[in-house]
Amino acid sequence: MRRVLRYVTLWVTLTLGTVLAALAPAAWADVPEPVPRPPSEEGAPVPKAARLWPVGTRPAVLRGWEPPASVYGPGHRGVDLGAPPGAPVRAVAPGRVSYAGPVAGRGVVAVELAGTDLRTTYEPVTPSVEKGARVEAGDVVGTVAQTAGPHCAQACVHWGLLRGKTYLNPLDLLPPWLLDRGPSRLLPVLGVPVPPG
Repeated sequence: MRRVLRYVTLWVTLTLGTVLAALAPAAWADVPEPVPRPPSEEGAPVPKAARLWPVGTRPAVLRGWEPPASVYGPGHRGVDLGAPPGAPVRAVAPGRVSYAGPVAGRGVVAVELAGTDLRTTYEPVTPSVEKGARVEAGDVVGTVAQTAGPHCAQACVHWGLLRGKTYLNPLDLLPPWLLDRGPSRLLPVLGVPVPPG
């Protein structure tokens, strides 16, 4: 009897397996393809989190953002802002200091921005904060450390922005009103006289 039961079980298993295999393509025909995972956060937009410039009120951008074509390719991974030696360098948004110290002989301060996956860097600076310190927008994190050097022909602060290991344009952190270069000017309309003065 046990032998018969084993044969019947084997026959049912094989038959059922064959039937399911034959039906599987038809049964799954209406199931949509899996949705691809969204791209990593590297492509996510940069929030307008900055509340002020890191130096001054509207510093000169001596060299702008020039993204590299590859991880190790040439480019400029941030912006250089004109600032006199000893000028205060401020956190642009609230966050936590993740690094404050020398890198390749230059002082660097890095701040992880609160509520984001972003980190700003400032160099060359003489840090006035320590790792782990909480900072608010406008808090002084250091002072401009040098007058000139290999990075800038004149005194400057290199301001960087990273998401993980990917460099981004730090100017994208600034809201439009901080990027504004002055009042709007209307162009003359043809046929309408321009007022004197």
